[in-house]
Order: sequence, then structure tokens, then C-alpha cells
Amino acid sequence: MAVVARLPHDWSHRRHTAGVPSARSLLFTVLGEFVLPGGGAAWSATLIRALGALGVEEKAARQAIARTAGDGWLASERSGRRVQWVLTDAGHALLAAGAERIYSFGGSQDDWDGRWVLLFVDDTNGDRERLRTRLAWAGFGRLRSGAWIAAHIERESEAQEVLRGLGLKGASFLASSGVIGDASALVAEAWELSALEDRYEDFISTFESVRPASPEYAFVALTQLVHEWRKFPFLDPGLPSGLLPARWSGDRARKLFGDRRRNWAPRARRWFDSD
Repeated sequence: MAVVARLPHDWSHRRHTAGVPSARSLLFTVLGEFVLPGGGAAWSATLIRALGALGVEEKAARQAIARTAGDGWLASERSGRRVQWVLTDAGHALLAAGAERIYSFGGSQDDWDGRWVLLFVDDTNGDRERLRTRLAWAGFGRLRSGAWIAAHIERESEAQEVLRGLGLKGASFLASSGVIGDASALVAEAWELSALEDRYEDFISTFESVRPASPEYAFVALTQLVHEWRKFPFLDPGLPSGLLPARWSGDRARKLFGDRRRNWAPRARRWFDSD
């Protein structure tokens, strides 16, 4: 597929290499970016065509749709010989919550009041990987075994929901930095900011020079843009600007994401809806 070969990430030619997105993860990106705001429904042929433009073979596309439906996120409706897939209430809620975080996320926090959330979790009998992933999404970084920290005090309630969902017990405290020690040392322990900055620089270098030459190219480029961006809420805690390196790459990446999405979306959505 010639269009895919011109894109920043040539997924169609790297299906078996590390870092290549799965058909199902791409489907979720398509559902969140195109189906959710478009009424919550799409024909089976439309989804298969869209995934095909992203380098996903038809068999893998059908399997991804079936698995997503099997997990309760989609439901099928037949109209003659055609099948339409509709977001279930659970699927709509999942994608809406993800969209709110993904599209509002990014950049340094300038209005911080200096308070932290300290969270202590008894995770000896729990699923530590699920705990790590969910707390990272909420902006928490791990200090040491069982201890977590976040610079967003409003995320305390989200952490409570994470623990409740995983059946874990813990305790939380709201605190301000004292005179002993340096807050930057805690930040360095909880988050690898240099590695995160490298990720942002890669994102910028990948997408800043992309100029889609056709509606299909705009669709694939936009999907890749959103697919890559949706990883950052798991990595970036949205720290206060005073705790970040000067000329933080996350601010530039956020601006690039917003600009590219606004510019590419009209043609990309027309192509998606044209089937």
C-alpha cells in the first residue's frame, strides 16, 4: 500500500518487530478518534478499510473487532447483508474517559499549589503491573516499594478507585514539601524525565515534517499521531514547570499535537466517512 510507505511509521512493513502496534490497539485509536465523535457506530467494512490503510490485514482486522465485541465494548447490528458495530455503554464510557485525558493532556503545570499526594499501598498480594499502569495513568510515580507520589491532589480520588478496583488497601496523605531535602530528588526517583524527554523529542521529529498529500494519507497520519500521543499520559505525570528541565520538550510536543490534529482532522474524517 503506497500511502502507508510514505508515512512516518511504516507499520505495514514492520508487523513482527518490537513496538509495532497491534490490530486491536489501532482499532481502539480509530474508535476513539473517529467513531466516538461520529455517533458511536461504524460499518464493519468501514473499520476493515480503515485498519487496512494502517497496514492491518483483513483477517487480523476482523479478529480485532470480534475480540473487542467479545469483551463488551462493541455490539453488532445487522442491516440486510451489512453489519454495523455500535459502541456499548461500557465502550462509550471507556473511550470518552480516555479521550478526555488524552486530548486535554500535555504541557507543564503552572498553577501548582505546592501540595503532593502521598500514597502507600499494600501490594504484596495484588497485581503489581496493573497497579503500576493504572496509577501511572493517574499521574503517580513510584518512590519505593509500596510508596507513590503525584503532584495532582485531585487524583487522590482516582487512586482510591484504582485500589478499590484491584481489591487493595492503602493510605493517602496530602503534603507540602518541607525544609529537609530537595523535591527534585523525589522527582528523579519517581520518574525518568530524561528518558521521557527523549520520547517527546522522537515524537516531534517524527511528525513535525509530515504533510499529508491525500485524504487517506491524512487519515493514517492522524491515526498514527493520536496513537503515539495516547502513550504519554502513562509516562508524563504533568509536573510543575519548576520541577522540569528548561525548555521542556513536552510543551513543544503538546503544541505540535494540537496543531497537527486540527489541520489533519477534516480530511481524515471525510476519508473515514466516505465508504
